[in-house]
Amino acid sequence: MLLYETYTGVPATVQGGECTASRSVRSIAAMSLDTLSTVGGPSLAQERRLVTAIPGPRSQELLDRKAAAVASGVGHTVPIHAVAAGGGVVVDADGNSLIDLGSGIAVTSVGNAHPAVVKAVQEQVAGFTHTCFMVSPYDSYVAVAEALNRLTPGDHAKKSALFNSGAEAVENAVKIARKHTGRQAVVAFDHAYHGRTNLTMALTAKNMPYKSGFGPFAAEVYRAPLSYPFRDGLSGPEAAAKAISLIEKQVGAENLAAVIIEPIQGEGGFIVPADGFLNAIVDWCRDNGVVFIADEVQSGFARTGAMFASEIFGIVPDLVTTAKGIAGGLPLAAVTGRAEIMDATHTGGLGGTYGGNPIACAAALASIDAFENEGFVERAREIGTLVKARLHDLQAKDPRVGDVRGHGAMIAAEFVDSATGAPDAALTAAVAKAAIAEGVIVLTCGTYGNVIRFLPPLSIGDDLLNEGLDIVAAALARN
Repeated sequence: MLLYETYTGVPATVQGGECTASRSVRSIAAMSLDTLSTVGGPSLAQERRLVTAIPGPRSQELLDRKAAAVASGVGHTVPIHAVAAGGGVVVDADGNSLIDLGSGIAVTSVGNAHPAVVKAVQEQVAGFTHTCFMVSPYDSYVAVAEALNRLTPGDHAKKSALFNSGAEAVENAVKIARKHTGRQAVVAFDHAYHGRTNLTMALTAKNMPYKSGFGPFAAEVYRAPLSYPFRDGLSGPEAAAKAISLIEKQVGAENLAAVIIEPIQGEGGFIVPADGFLNAIVDWCRDNGVVFIADEVQSGFARTGAMFASEIFGIVPDLVTTAKGIAGGLPLAAVTGRAEIMDATHTGGLGGTYGGNPIACAAALASIDAFENEGFVERAREIGTLVKARLHDLQAKDPRVGDVRGHGAMIAAEFVDSATGAPDAALTAAVAKAAIAEGVIVLTCGTYGNVIRFLPPLSIGDDLLNEGLDIVAAALARN
C-alpha cells in the first residue's frame, strides 16, 4: 500500500481543502525507526499517483517555511516535501507518489532505503556514531578503502582516503597530485563540473549558477576543449590533439601536476567523448609525468552499466574520485589511486573531522555488496537500452531532440531549435516543468541548459520507467 494508505487503511481524498493523506503523514516524525523501515524503501507501492496538484497544500506549507528559514541561494527543482522514497518513487507530504528519474542526482542508485543499507546504518548507530578516524581508527573505514582499491580500474597497488563530498574528493586529488609531482598547474575541460568549493569552482566551467559573483578563484587552473561529438564533429584523436596542443602551448607539461576529467560529463550535459579521446589524453599524461584524475563522482558505481565509466573507454586513471552512489544516500567520498601517488602526502596532510564517518562507511559497505551481488550493473545496462530506444524513437519523430547519448542509467536528451540546431533551453525547462507537474522527477543540465538527464535508481521497474518516459514524451508534444 501507499504510505498514506498504510496508516489510514483508506485511499487519500481531499476534504475541506486538505488531503487526508497529509494528516496521516504528519505523524511520520514521531514514528519509530522500526516502523519507518517497513514503509520506506522497496515496500512503497511502485506507482505514480497524484492526489493533489503539485505542490499540494502540505508541501506548499513546508516550502513556505523553507523560504522563511533557508538561505535563498539553496534552491530546489521539485516543489514537494518528500517524506518517503524507495524503488522508483518519491512520496510527498500530501501523499503524491512521483516517479523518480533523478535518484537525488545519481546518489540513490541502489534505491532509497535499501534494506541492507538501513540495517547496516541501524547497527552502526547503535554501536557508535563517531570517533574521528584520525583519532581512533575503526574497521569500516579500512574495509571501504580495501573495496575501492579492489574495484577501481587497474590491477596496480592502490590506496584510498575518505572524505565527505565529491568536491572534497576533487580538492584532495589535486592536493595529492601537486605533492607527488612538485608542480602546480591543473587542467580541466570545457563543460566540466567538479564542485562548489573555491578550487572546484575554478575547475567547473559553468558560470550560472555555480560561479557568478563568487570569485576570485584558485590560481593555476587552465581549461582545454572537450570532445563533444554532437557539436564539434571531430574524431576522438582529432579532439585530443586539439586539447593537447592547447595544453602544451598555454600551460607546458613541465608545469602541469594533473589533468582532471569526468569520463562522461555530468552537469555539463552527459557528454560522451568520441572514441579514442580519453585514451590519447591518458597516453600523453603518462608520457609527461602528469597525473590523470578521473572524476567518477556522478558516473561511478554501476551508473553507466560498468562499475566505473573509465572501464567503458578502456582507460586506467592514476587517481579516481568517487562520491554520490557510494553509500546509498549518506555523505561519503573518496580518492583512490596508485599507491606511490597516494603516499606522496606527508602524514596529517589528508583527512577531516567527519571524513569516512562510521555510519556512512557502514552504508557504503552494504551498497557495494548490493552493486556486486544484486545485479545492479546488469540492471543499469537494461535501463540504458530501454531509455535510449524510447528516446531514439522520440528523436525520429521530433527534430527538436537533437542528440541522445549516454551509457547505462546515465542517459540524456539534448533539445535544440529544429531549424538552426541551436540549444533550446526554454523548451528544455518547459518539458521538465510539465513532467514534474504530472508526477515525474526529471533533472536538466548542460552548459546551455538544454539537456534533460535520466538518472533513475537502478531499482526502478520497467513499467514505472516506461510510464515516466511516456509523461516526458507527452510534455514535449505539448510544448
